[in-house]
Amino acid sequence: MNADSKEDEKGKEIECPCCGDSITVRDYQQSTVICENCGRVLKEEIKDLGPEWRAYSQEGHEEKSRAGPPSTQTMHDKGLSTQIDYRNRDAKGSSLSPERRRQVYRLRKWHKRGKMSDSKDRNLTFSLSEINRMSSQLGLSKSVQEIASKTYRKAVEEGLIQGRSMEGCASAMLYAACREAQVPRTLEEVTEASRVDKREVSRTYRFIVRELDIYLPPTDPARYVARFGSELGISGEVRVKAMEIIRKAQEEKLTSGKSPSGTAAAALYIASLKCSERRTQREVAEVTDVTEVTIRNRYGEISEELDEDIEI
Repeated sequence: MNADSKEDEKGKEIECPCCGDSITVRDYQQSTVICENCGRVLKEEIKDLGPEWRAYSQEGHEEKSRAGPPSTQTMHDKGLSTQIDYRNRDAKGSSLSPERRRQVYRLRKWHKRGKMSDSKDRNLTFSLSEINRMSSQLGLSKSVQEIASKTYRKAVEEGLIQGRSMEGCASAMLYAACREAQVPRTLEEVTEASRVDKREVSRTYRFIVRELDIYLPPTDPARYVARFGSELGISGEVRVKAMEIIRKAQEEKLTSGKSPSGTAAAALYIASLKCSERRTQREVAEVTDVTEVTIRNRYGEISEELDEDIEI
């Protein structure tokens, strides 16, 4: 079955005569349009708008598909350029003669050079590949990579990259994309995956956010609980308790101006003590990449302000 639809293939809305609902489901296997609410068959023998061929594997789908991939912001040419095959064979599969092979080699070389005709293309080629590398190392989704690449393109158009390190700008864009998509990645983690120091990434990040007028909401400490809890090997009960502690701390305004990872680390430490799954401050600090002093400070603030709710 296909996704819900309000219109048939001619663009006219179909309304169910029984319940009056206009939300329908297309079943191309049965060639029918069905009312989602009551299940009445509203139309039969509909046209299948999909491909005329069948494929039972990803390789078969790619082999039979006649359309290219969608455009993407993660490539300097948005994935719309052509490529000359690296195999030295003609359309019949026969090997090329030495003379033709040299000709194809020159064509391939100049075709590759032509795709990067100016400094802007070379900048995008290097920086977007860096974003792709760091995204893969950090385990980020394609959507986060798209956001970072789009922001980097905008910064290049505004002339904000000139005089700055491309690696630092790419790292800053990726961290901003994680913040925008609410993906829990700390500045330290992004810096570790990059080839520049934390100070430069932080300085470039603040500059880009200010110049492009990007609003990034504060990171919710609760988003770190699942990942940190998994690395600590604690149960789901401890994670739930840690999230409850964070919510109560947020209600009391205890998290304002504090590091989200530090707050999450202290909440996990307190929750592990309450649920009898004790983890030392050093163990929590190594996983969360914060200092033991930070954990002790956040632990003292939370336990003191929420002493009626947290008994350790």
